[in-house]
Amino acid sequence: MSEHYACLPVDEICLGERRLVTLRHAAMADIMHWRNAQQSVLRQREPLTPESQERYYRTVIAPSYAERLPGQVLFSYLIGEEAIGYGGLVHIAWEHKRAEVSFLVRPERASTPEVYEHDFGLFLRMIQEAAFRHLKLMRLFTETYDLRPRHVRVLEAEGFEFEGRSRAHVWIDGHPVDSLMHGCLNPELKSARLPPRNATS
Repeated sequence: MSEHYACLPVDEICLGERRLVTLRHAAMADIMHWRNAQQSVLRQREPLTPESQERYYRTVIAPSYAERLPGQVLFSYLIGEEAIGYGGLVHIAWEHKRAEVSFLVRPERASTPEVYEHDFGLFLRMIQEAAFRHLKLMRLFTETYDLRPRHVRVLEAEGFEFEGRSRAHVWIDGHPVDSLMHGCLNPELKSARLPPRNATS
């Protein structure tokens, strides 16, 4: 079985020594450990298991490679040949040309502020290339729990604009946490003459 998305015209996205390559079956064990270690910042209710990861790959990821319009396009994030994280485009609405950005790195990299910010910033540049140049999407958006100021700072530095706050949107460790929404438009769309945000028909 080919582990390449039929909808994606390139095999990888590169920026210097960093690469995004199509998510492979071999990456699933690492992803399980990374997600379980950082569950508090993810929309993940229960710890992942080898069995649940295998089932997810077999029933969700593998079939999506051949789909013309898959619901998600996921990548391993590499420096050279070393996997440092993964992420991609999820909840893709092809008819509306939009997708949500997903991103996660190894826990030890996430816990070092300068490393995390550098990793995330370069990932955002590459994922925008994948989304806007190769998949012809027009809008990317993110949802971030309001306990990750470094994450938000990088988003805004890389062109994602703050679009709103959902108050007490989730409960983490018994406390309400707001959810922050950010969005980024394809430069082609941004250069077009869009109506003002408060315009009404």
